[in-house]
Amino acid sequence: MQPFIPAAELKQAYGVFGHFYSVVLASKEVIDCRSVLEIAENSRTSNGYEQLSQRQPDAVFIMMNPGSSKPLVETDNRLHARSIHKLAISLVPTRPDTTQYQVMRLMHFLGWGHVRVLNLSDIRSPKSAEFIKRFQRLEMESKFEAHSIFAESRREELSRKFPRSTRVPMVLAWGISDHLTPLIDRCMSRLVGRRNLRGVLEPGTTKKYRHPLPSLQKAQRHWLEQALRQFEK
Repeated sequence: MQPFIPAAELKQAYGVFGHFYSVVLASKEVIDCRSVLEIAENSRTSNGYEQLSQRQPDAVFIMMNPGSSKPLVETDNRLHARSIHKLAISLVPTRPDTTQYQVMRLMHFLGWGHVRVLNLSDIRSPKSAEFIKRFQRLEMESKFEAHSIFAESRREELSRKFPRSTRVPMVLAWGISDHLTPLIDRCMSRLVGRRNLRGVLEPGTTKKYRHPLPSLQKAQRHWLEQALRQFEK
């Protein structure tokens, strides 16, 4: 069993940087979002972190949504829904959360120096039940699918965030809720041709991959061990 590295130690080794923005719908509703997260060893950002989004990462994680992720500095990136295809990346330092520490643990054991995190949806919402209700309402009432980088209107942006090599591991870790099925199907349609899809698959399913941070630490250790086994094959 691998040692469970404490968060305090991981903070010293890795930096976390995200792109935060707000989108204004036709109804004037404002949605706070994060389009991408870059986790990198401090040695990779000694000359600055701004270019991380242009580098090829060692792996890409795809999870559910950004949760409670927050920038450490003030940001003012607001755009209208009709202009979301013009979204430009401007990374800022970000406060790590407990899920990101799990990603760092995997990075440590596999020797990865840079991981990119994408999500099925960009909507920042800390409670999964509230997030699910919100994205369902936005898609049904406002016909707004572009909260997801896997939406057709953001295809060009997605191509820039995906690694150039199809061999770069894509770690799928969005959870097992049936409510996510429409978002998962949209994402999977963009992964056709990717050779290196990994993740801890829920038994009896074909597209439900366990989230890195179950509630119990014992289960968190189990996820980490199962994820590591994926790379022993």
